[in-house]
Amino acid sequence: MGSADSKLNFRKAVIQLTTKTQPVEATDDAFWDQFWADTATSVQDVFALVPAAEIRAVREESPSNLATLCYKAVEKLVQGAESGCHTEKERQIVLNCCRLLTRILPYIFEDPDWRGFFWSTVPGAGRGGGDEDDENARPLAESLLLAVADLLFCPDFTVQSHRRSTVDTAEDIHSIDSCEYIWEAGVGFAHSPQPNYIHDLNRTELLKLLLTCFSEAMYLPPSSDSSNANPWVQFFCSTENRHALPLFTSLLNVVCAYDPVGYGIPYNHLLFSDYREPLVEEAAQVLIVTLDYDSSTSSSPTVDGTTTGTAMDDVDPPGPDNLFVNYLSRIHREEDFQFILKGVARLLSNPLVQTYLPNSAKKIQFHQELLVLFWKLCDFNKKFLFFVLKSSDVLDILVPILYFLNDARADQSRVGLMHIGVFILLLLSGERNFGVRLNKPYSVRVPMDIPVFTGTHADLLIIVFHKIITSGHQRLQPLFDCLLTVVVNVSPYLKSLSMVAANKLLHLLEAFSTTWFLFSAVQNHHLVFFLLEVFNNIIQYQFDGNSNLVYAVIRKRNVFHQLANLPTDSQSIQKGLQRKKRPPEPISRTNSQDGVSMEGSRPAAPAEPGTLKTSLVATPGIDKLTEKSQVSEDGTMRSLEPESSQPPPEGNLSSAVSDGEPWSGKLDGDTALKLDRPNDKVVAANIVKHDCCLGFQ
Repeated sequence: MGSADSKLNFRKAVIQLTTKTQPVEATDDAFWDQFWADTATSVQDVFALVPAAEIRAVREESPSNLATLCYKAVEKLVQGAESGCHTEKERQIVLNCCRLLTRILPYIFEDPDWRGFFWSTVPGAGRGGGDEDDENARPLAESLLLAVADLLFCPDFTVQSHRRSTVDTAEDIHSIDSCEYIWEAGVGFAHSPQPNYIHDLNRTELLKLLLTCFSEAMYLPPSSDSSNANPWVQFFCSTENRHALPLFTSLLNVVCAYDPVGYGIPYNHLLFSDYREPLVEEAAQVLIVTLDYDSSTSSSPTVDGTTTGTAMDDVDPPGPDNLFVNYLSRIHREEDFQFILKGVARLLSNPLVQTYLPNSAKKIQFHQELLVLFWKLCDFNKKFLFFVLKSSDVLDILVPILYFLNDARADQSRVGLMHIGVFILLLLSGERNFGVRLNKPYSVRVPMDIPVFTGTHADLLIIVFHKIITSGHQRLQPLFDCLLTVVVNVSPYLKSLSMVAANKLLHLLEAFSTTWFLFSAVQNHHLVFFLLEVFNNIIQYQFDGNSNLVYAVIRKRNVFHQLANLPTDSQSIQKGLQRKKRPPEPISRTNSQDGVSMEGSRPAAPAEPGTLKTSLVATPGIDKLTEKSQVSEDGTMRSLEPESSQPPPEGNLSSAVSDGEPWSGKLDGDTALKLDRPNDKVVAANIVKHDCCLGFQ
């Protein structure tokens, strides 16, 4: 798009704007048309030809010129929306203005003195064009948002026209019903329009401008006042926007109907350009921003701020001021739920697709946006959440989430992805159906750097959680409680854990119950509580099928004995903390597959330089805190004496020591300790007698 001459003319116009010391009149169309009417520039050209330094210079030295430029650009968008963009020149003007505003708006938002500019009216810009209409004039921001909404459903520009006609009889944009022009079939719309890559490109440009408008919150200082709503989102999602329903439906359908693989032709993404993917990514981001508005800013008396209590209330729907949240909460048809769930699961599973030809399948990169969108869907529509839980497709959501959690565990820049993934699993684990579904055998081998195992989805969940805790970065430590809470929630329903998963659970208990870690922070004992509850639930409710876990508990019975005899007086605790020990090297298990990762897997991306590689603050590696004993040939435990010493941890442990007695008496290990009785040992031994692949010498 655009020749060298048009780029040169555009650059000259920018230079003239930055060098003019006197204000340029808004009526000087010959000057202002240089920015949009006389050029054909791409979005890359606009960002390259309008440097950030020059925008800031105009803002500081010629503020009136920058204000006029913004006003004239919005005016052109409004004119294009009113006329319907019937000619190619009008469409080019609209696109140029859209790109220019996308470039300029961030520099308006970053200056506190300019943030209110778009919410002010321009003298002489009333609805009727006269001075008497100045009081009725819309703020510039409202005019911009309404124009963008109209342009998103402009026939032959962003949607397919329903009639074939000349310019004189073209459809009037103000008389059409935009619900008939929804972009994609799906929720509330059965007709799938003919794909048009030009329309997709134009939609993407307009959605980028919308996102830029919504981004004002990024430039505001942090505030504890949650009542400060984003005015851009608040207005766009209000009844003032007559396109709210078709736009919400279009965005949701475009995201859920997208199939990046298509017919599965190898390397098709290298042979053909996919114009739909950028649109899908922008649509997902716009949906997230608009749905985020009501979560903490709604002033409606029917919403308590979390919206969790009213997501299924048909009388008082959540966020009545936010139409997007309102529409989302009212989706109720099972075919719509199935369409949404299938679409989200398909996109989340896309990076996991394995082919015989390397890199032959297209891989999307906006899985984090999909996770946030899925969280919003479950949060605002409880009927959808219940549908997900009763559907077998919930495992198609679980496996990608575990893959992303495992892949991002060592990268501090993706800590947000870790949080949203764990929160989704925590939400799902609160229902019985989720725990029952985890018993389905895990047969799809996704390449992850975890031990090879044969078992169920529950085994995969536990193994990945163990990997996150033992080899994640330090900033994940606040998530330990959530991770173990998920395991506690599903533990009563786990019918048969593999030996690998059982060993991982015992490994965590052994590490978290060491005197050093247990008393190094006041809250660390909660982790032991969670693990003991997991063992108690499984032994109490699912004893028959969990021979592997019973064997692992008996093998590590000394850990439970130490917990039962945990010292509570300050002198003994201090003595245990100051004891100098250097743990031995981990025991090599020749017959175990714990050290073998899945074929095709790759290690998690390393954390940023200078960050800690362990999850336990100032603690040795978690594998070096354990394995102080092993099973001998006759089945008895043989302790391994430490070879040398290491200095004790530094820091004030008085608070943890003083609080040791109140919680130590609450350690509930009775159920696991009962397995140490002679009769129970015989029963447990008979249960595991037929296990030929225990892999322990």
